[in-house]
Amino acid sequence: MKFPDSGVYAITRELSSAERLLNEVEAALRGGVKVIQFRCKTADNRESTARKLLTLCHHYQVPLIINDNVDLAAKTGADGVHLGRDDCPLHEARKTLGQQAIIGVSCYDDLDKAIAMEKAGADYIAFGRFFASGTKPLASQASLSTLVQAKSVLNLPIVAIGGITTANAPSLLDSGADLLAIIGGIFNQPDPYQASLELQQLFNHKN
Repeated sequence: MKFPDSGVYAITRELSSAERLLNEVEAALRGGVKVIQFRCKTADNRESTARKLLTLCHHYQVPLIINDNVDLAAKTGADGVHLGRDDCPLHEARKTLGQQAIIGVSCYDDLDKAIAMEKAGADYIAFGRFFASGTKPLASQASLSTLVQAKSVLNLPIVAIGGITTANAPSLLDSGADLLAIIGGIFNQPDPYQASLELQQLFNHKN
C-alpha cells in the first residue's frame, strides 16, 4: 500500500471498546481520510484490533500505520510504523519490516533531523505540534517557518500535527504541509464522518 502525497491522516484515540474504535475509523474512512494510524498504548486487545483495522483500511484502499510499535506492525502485517523520539531507530525498523514498509518519523520542529531522516530512508516526515493539543498538551511548539523551509529542501511527504481544525488547517497547507494528522478534530467530534469530509475538502479546494 502506497503512502499518499496529500490528504487527511487520521490517528485513533485510546478507546477500551474495539467495536467503537472500528466504527469511528470507518466513519472517517467514508469521509475520505487517506491514512489511518493506530495509536494504542495500553489495551490488551491491540493485536486483534490492529488486524481488524487493517482489513477495514484495505477495504477503503487506505494504508494502516502503527504508532511506535514495530513488533505490532510486523505481527499484524500493517503497512508501516510511525516512530517518535524514543522509539526504535529507523534503520532497525526498516530491517524488521522490510523495504516495502511505510516508515514515518516525528521531527517536531527540527529541520536538520528531518533532512537526516530523509537520507536514512524515511517515507514521510512529521512536524508539530503547531497548535494547542489535547493529546499532547506539553509537546513543544513547532513553527510555520519550519514547514516553509522543509518544503523547499525535502522530497518526501510532510505531515503536520497538533490541534488542527478546519479553521487553522489552511495556514499549514499554505506553509507546505502535504498531510494533516488529526485525532481530536475528527474523533472528538459528534460526527467523525462529517468532520473528515470537511477536512478533506480543504485539500480538494487546494487542488
